[in-house]
Amino acid sequence: MTYIWLIALFFIYSICPTWLIRLSSFRVQKRVKDGVALTFDDGPDPTYTAQLLDILKKYDVKATFFVVGWKAKAYPHLIKRMHEEGHTIGLHHYYHTSNWFLPPFVAEWELHRSARIIEQITGVRPVYYRPPWGHINIWTLFMQKKYKTVMWTYILGDWNASLGVARLYERLTKSIEDGAIIVLHDSGSTMGADQDAPANMLQALERLLQRTHVKWVKIGEE
Repeated sequence: MTYIWLIALFFIYSICPTWLIRLSSFRVQKRVKDGVALTFDDGPDPTYTAQLLDILKKYDVKATFFVVGWKAKAYPHLIKRMHEEGHTIGLHHYYHTSNWFLPPFVAEWELHRSARIIEQITGVRPVYYRPPWGHINIWTLFMQKKYKTVMWTYILGDWNASLGVARLYERLTKSIEDGAIIVLHDSGSTMGADQDAPANMLQALERLLQRTHVKWVKIGEE
């Protein structure tokens, strides 16, 4: 009987709020008003983020980075470069932890700690937040008064290296529509991701930017 109550509590605390967010867009942003937004999760990464920034600079594209707090602390030069080159920096927890398993106040602590680190590096306090894996709990609904939660229109599975460059490029081209928010990943160190998967992403993205004329926007400027 105890297990049934625990499952019920987990369902109410974690699963139900996530369904609410995904089905209704309650207090979250899933699209931009005009253009297409490229967003990148899980960085900064010492191998891939600098390469990504080089590509974005080459094609004069501004993007949005939802960064992991401990990585921001470890690689402040990458955070500083994102800021100096005009990209939006958002939060993706201090550790890449799911809200489903975080007790009340812990997610807020992770965001506050991450925001403080980024503010110390850039002088600007982040206001945008993407929960890892898109997972929400009841408590994080209350935090939406402090941070603007950004989800996505398309998430392309680029963390899986077996997807390959060609198939990822195909998915990218199909996701280009006015108002879309696209999720990609500039780090493969997260649980469930392939370490070298961002290499495919970089190739597919540069191919897209070479061949496609799109109004690219960052979150907050659209």
